[in-house]
Amino acid sequence: MIPPQEASARRREIEDKLKQEEETLSFIRDSLEKSDQLTKNMVSILSSFESRLMKLENSIIPVHKQTENLQRLQENVEKTLSCLDHVISYYHVASDTEKIIREGPTGRLEEYLGSMAKIQKAVEYFQDNSPDSPELNKVKLLFERGKESLESEFRSLMTRHSKVVSPVLILDLISGEDELEVQEEVPLEHLPEGVLQDVIRISRWLVEYGRNQDFMNVYYQIRSSQLDRSIKGLKEHFRKSSSSSGVPYSPAIPNKRKDTPTKKPIKRPGTIRKAQNLLKQYSQHGLDGKKGGSNLIPLEGRDDTLDVETDAYIHCVSAFVRLAQSEYQLLMDVIPEHHQKKTFDSLIQDALDGLMLEGENIVSAARKAIIRHDFSAVLTVFPILRHLKQTKPEFDQVLQGTAASTKNKLPGLITSMETVGAKALEDFADNIKNDPDKEYNMPKDGTVHELTSNAILFLQQLLDFQETAGAMLASQVLGDTYNIPLDPRETSSSATSYSSEFSKRLLSTYICKVLGNLQLNLLSKSKVYEDPALSAIFLHNNYNYILKALEKSELIQLVAVTQKTAERSYREHIEQQIQTYQRSWLKVTDYIAEKNLPVFQPGVKLRDKERQMIKERFKGFNDGLEELCKIQKAWAIPDMEQRDKIRQAQKNIVRETYGAFLHRYGSVPFTKNPEKYIKYRVEQVGDMIDRLFDTSA
Repeated sequence: MIPPQEASARRREIEDKLKQEEETLSFIRDSLEKSDQLTKNMVSILSSFESRLMKLENSIIPVHKQTENLQRLQENVEKTLSCLDHVISYYHVASDTEKIIREGPTGRLEEYLGSMAKIQKAVEYFQDNSPDSPELNKVKLLFERGKESLESEFRSLMTRHSKVVSPVLILDLISGEDELEVQEEVPLEHLPEGVLQDVIRISRWLVEYGRNQDFMNVYYQIRSSQLDRSIKGLKEHFRKSSSSSGVPYSPAIPNKRKDTPTKKPIKRPGTIRKAQNLLKQYSQHGLDGKKGGSNLIPLEGRDDTLDVETDAYIHCVSAFVRLAQSEYQLLMDVIPEHHQKKTFDSLIQDALDGLMLEGENIVSAARKAIIRHDFSAVLTVFPILRHLKQTKPEFDQVLQGTAASTKNKLPGLITSMETVGAKALEDFADNIKNDPDKEYNMPKDGTVHELTSNAILFLQQLLDFQETAGAMLASQVLGDTYNIPLDPRETSSSATSYSSEFSKRLLSTYICKVLGNLQLNLLSKSKVYEDPALSAIFLHNNYNYILKALEKSELIQLVAVTQKTAERSYREHIEQQIQTYQRSWLKVTDYIAEKNLPVFQPGVKLRDKERQMIKERFKGFNDGLEELCKIQKAWAIPDMEQRDKIRQAQKNIVRETYGAFLHRYGSVPFTKNPEKYIKYRVEQVGDMIDRLFDTSA
């Protein structure tokens, strides 16, 4: 049982807690009431704010919409005013630009093109919006006038600033073609840079806005004239400045001349001068010929004008290629791409036609020269043809894209030259064979006949033009003529394109044919001489001249391609003629030959018959020696080596025979006047023979 004190305390404790809980409950209740009140107040405030917002929205939205409409109206007004200003400006274009158009574009192209752009826009506007308005006609007329002024300015710029390229500059441009080292490219300024830019701008405007192609005709006509005049100027300069010493050359850059003293113009083509120089070498060795009865015009008499004309033409061909390349580079900047090839084709026609016409004139002159047997003139075809063939790849590249008729001009000229060249070769061979024997024109001293020197000189020209001459022969399919079978490996797809080896064999066979014809003709001519010894000297001189000429040039190697024994054969012929000549002395040596001498016993007195026979032997020898020396002294053996060889051989034979005869009978008393019969000592006989073949002795 709980004590009363604890129960009382427990009750008080519970009562205190209850009191506290009641107080807490009362606080919570009060708080809830306050919260409810605050909530009601907040709801009331929010309701009032919402009501006010609705009122504000209802007031602002109409104002905003009205403001937006006003802004749109303002923008429309501004756009309308701008359009009106723009439209009105078109009506002022004519008056604003008329003065500029009237004064022209010279010196102010940029401003002028700006005015033309305004006029162009005005024309487009009126055409679209007011096609019947008078303003359209006004701006149209102004536009046409402006376009004409631009066309006139284009022509004026091209005319005033297009200059002929000087011959000196052209020579510099083509001077390094045959040099091994890379040459510094010589710049060509056809138009000043500022002028070129104006020309380009005008051309582009005329194409894009002017819808005009007439300026292209103006361009090619002016540039064509300059190109043609440049080439003609070079030709004229070449003719005036050329001399026998070489090609004129005046570098355009003076200090460059000092740095490169070895720089030369195009390698001068092999011409008749080279053969003439060789002939001079032969002359120094006593191989020069004297004029004989040849119906061929002497090659030595060839006019140097032919060389000048040939070199001038070759330089003009090279100049055309270089200048045409330069013209195309210029044309690419000025003329629209799809018109470039056609314009270029027209531009080069005059210059190209001039070159082709001159080439055809050369061919025509060569044909006439063949008729009159002037084969020296035909030689001009060889260097020209070789140069044309060498230049053809560049020609083809330059003419790429031009008309077929333009491209075919050079191949046609090459074909004509090959044909006339082949004709010349064949006619020359025939003339060598058929050259008539004219007794009054034969060399009296038996020296080299002019026919021989002409033939050798002509053949020597072919050394410089082996490929060209071989191609001439091959182009005429002369393989059948020379019985040379055509190996398929030696020909390409082209009927006239042969391997260099085949052409070389053709040329070798041709040269052998000429030499064979020459040999037959010389044999025939030698029969004109009544004296067999002089005939032998004549053949000896000519054969020796031919052999030496072959050896001193490369002809012998070329002949050896088809005739391996040619050199040996000529040596045999020469030796044979020497032996024939030596037989002429038999009538002298036979008098004193041992086999014809009388036999007698030493110390026994000679009989009258024996003394008379010895006298006759001495007299016959003396008379024969004097006669032969007198006759043969007037004969000629130009080759000093051969002359000494023949003299020495004959001197040895005669001296030996005469010495033996003199030794045997010189002391025999066959006469009372021995000095009458023993007229010469052995040494004197040798001296007399040493003076043979020497007209100055």
